[in-house]
Amino acid sequence: MKYDKIELPYSYNALEPYIDEETVNIHYNKHLQGYVNKLNSVLEGYEKFTKGKTLEEILSNINKIPKEIRQDVINQGGGVSNHNLYFSILSPHPKKHPEGKLFKEIIRTFGDLEMLIEQVSEIAIDQFGSGYGWLVKDKHGKLKIMSTLNQDTPLSFGYVPILTIDIWEHAYYLKYKNLRAEYVKNIWNIIDWGKVEEIYSHGCIK
Repeated sequence: MKYDKIELPYSYNALEPYIDEETVNIHYNKHLQGYVNKLNSVLEGYEKFTKGKTLEEILSNINKIPKEIRQDVINQGGGVSNHNLYFSILSPHPKKHPEGKLFKEIIRTFGDLEMLIEQVSEIAIDQFGSGYGWLVKDKHGKLKIMSTLNQDTPLSFGYVPILTIDIWEHAYYLKYKNLRAEYVKNIWNIIDWGKVEEIYSHGCIK
């Protein structure tokens, strides 16, 4: 079973002015594709451990992957899964406000949407080095904010990621240089809450 990147649901320049065309192109076609290629290479000869499993199922049960390739699967598989989520929740015409069960859970957990945005932004901006800021849900649908290093994924910690901000420098440096906080502030303009709701409901990208 070959694992792949999602089909980008918008053109490379569609997220401007918040994310520039060159960054989207390089991020998607070079960085993400690199993770895809390396993941499939690492898994060659280990098909019995991955047969019939989604990448998210593999990362959620990472201890079942042989030790000799486990860290490579975390690094490369996380690179694929994390990026797929990131690109899927961005949109040039996003739904600006969550509704339904997700919104009720946001109110219950954070008080209001603005507090959630503030807390996710803060954890993303304060992340030391490369990684991600996340909004995740547990098996009961409860929400939690967390960050991960490098290409670690909340899936391996028992959570379902529903929203992420990629804070590797390749996600923003061409446009924002060292101004990570400005990138994090602006990305909320293109986060599609409709997609986040969908992932919250189904537990995966559809």
